[in-house]
Amino acid sequence: MVAPSILSADFGKLAQEVEALCEAGADLIHVDVMDGHFVPNLTIGPMVVEAVAKVASVPLDIHLMVSDNPFFVELFAPLKPRYISFHYEGEHHHHRVIQQIRSHGVAPAIAINPGTPVALLEEVVQYVDMVLLMSVNPGFGGQKFIPIYEKIDQLRQLLQKRNPECRIEVDGGVNGTNASKLRRAGVDILVAGSYIFGHEDYKEAIERLR
Repeated sequence: MVAPSILSADFGKLAQEVEALCEAGADLIHVDVMDGHFVPNLTIGPMVVEAVAKVASVPLDIHLMVSDNPFFVELFAPLKPRYISFHYEGEHHHHRVIQQIRSHGVAPAIAINPGTPVALLEEVVQYVDMVLLMSVNPGFGGQKFIPIYEKIDQLRQLLQKRNPECRIEVDGGVNGTNASKLRRAGVDILVAGSYIFGHEDYKEAIERLR
């Protein structure tokens, strides 16, 4: 699956951008929510995401990069995205937030930064529907891909033991060069922002990733 990240979109014509991505074959629309505390950037709130949800013909994939996860879950869960991801590093009560997300009928997911060991997820992966591996340090689009293939393999082995149905998503520096290697490594969902928006033809860019 391909989930274009609107972090790289032209926000002056965001509705048209989202419609174009859906028409081009996007499986999900990836929405990066940053609070300026957990990461040094501030992006979008629920009113903008609600507007995105109204024009999107595919589900949203909301990625929380925030300090107060329960507060932001309550803001975005009513929009009924497919997934809400929150960061392992920014939460003390992982199970509580997972249960909170699922209580809204949304699939919970957990994300980890490039420097966070997969082994830390051992006690929570059986409760989530997706794990998001960051292949850049979160906060800004357009960063260079950090090779995390060994981490993907470690996660795949962990999921085979604990939660075989759980999907693996990778976000950060994904492009037409590394997409096939990521897929062979076992990744189910590719998030790409600057790569897709750097093409005039979004459909061609998405097809290249596939």
